[in-house]
Amino acid sequence: MSDCCLGSPSPKKLVKVNSCCEPDLPAHDDPEHDHGSKKDYLLWGSLSICVIFYALHLLAPALLPSFAQYFAHSIFEMLNTLWWGVLLGLIFVGLLANIPKNLVLSVLGKGGTFNGLLRATAAGVLLDLCSHGILMVGTKLYQKGASLGQVMAFLIASPWNSFSLTLIMFALIGVKWTLAFIGVSMVIAIISGWIFDRCVAKKILPANPNAFELDDNFTFWPEARKQWASIHWSFDTVKTIAREGASGSRMVLRWLLFGVVLAALIRTFVSVEFFQQWFGPSVIGLVFTLIAATVIEVCSEGSAPIAADLLNRAQAPGNAFTFMMAGVSTDYTEIMVLKETTKSWKISLFLPLITLPQIIAVGYVMNGL
Repeated sequence: MSDCCLGSPSPKKLVKVNSCCEPDLPAHDDPEHDHGSKKDYLLWGSLSICVIFYALHLLAPALLPSFAQYFAHSIFEMLNTLWWGVLLGLIFVGLLANIPKNLVLSVLGKGGTFNGLLRATAAGVLLDLCSHGILMVGTKLYQKGASLGQVMAFLIASPWNSFSLTLIMFALIGVKWTLAFIGVSMVIAIISGWIFDRCVAKKILPANPNAFELDDNFTFWPEARKQWASIHWSFDTVKTIAREGASGSRMVLRWLLFGVVLAALIRTFVSVEFFQQWFGPSVIGLVFTLIAATVIEVCSEGSAPIAADLLNRAQAPGNAFTFMMAGVSTDYTEIMVLKETTKSWKISLFLPLITLPQIIAVGYVMNGL
């Protein structure tokens, strides 16, 4: 038995130990189970509304008054757009929950370094998930020990830079603007991650309490092959992954479903024409785009057509970029999940504080091209 496995847990706290002898949080301190002892009214209330109106739109839309029909249609449309990203996010979270920290961090590189930020940004771009699916994975990476800068770079680069959405964007706005959007978003992700890591180093923001140093002699592929060979695939294994995914994603689902309800209300009572009227390539148009991106809760796939209209119809490429990026930076789902994951309002509010000035500056320059 290795040294890391020696010793016994304190009799006052029951500690879970994983297969690699890495102590996890005490059972009653586990952030994934914060709501196990009390009724989660936000989650179950939002879920009930979504299920009821989804079913009504599907089965009996004519029974509803016109405004309720539109509300139900919005719920129906958003859930149909979100489900695949959320499902993949649940699977990734379930898998990550069972992957040792050293494997995860060896892929991301050392926290607080430029190489680590580059790897986290690349992972965010390449992982084919929507903004809400990626948020689930980002919270798990934080719990696995990734630095705050790496988590932020991963989240900022991820939301719409997936392979599938890139192909959609090629068709909607062309190759030139799509590649420009991707390149600039990666730069913003790296810069923002670097600023977050510097804030942690200067103790302006709290460091990740889950962080640990990776052994210099650790090699990824031999350990990965060893872990893979040790897996005994069975129905129980799949059940464990599903259970871990659902448990680890609960806080995201809570705010996601609430966001769907809120966005449906906005779509019902605030006309699209009102927003389109104020979305021109001007400072006022940029400001209104920022406001709209803040209040309209849309997933990455849902934001793409709106961004395409801003670029093609309003002739405002900067507004299109701002809508896609600011929608993530000011997304209350993301801010609330970051707060619950990191236990820090300061960290969650630093996301818009650090990213928005960069996004607005880039949007202004793009509108002038």
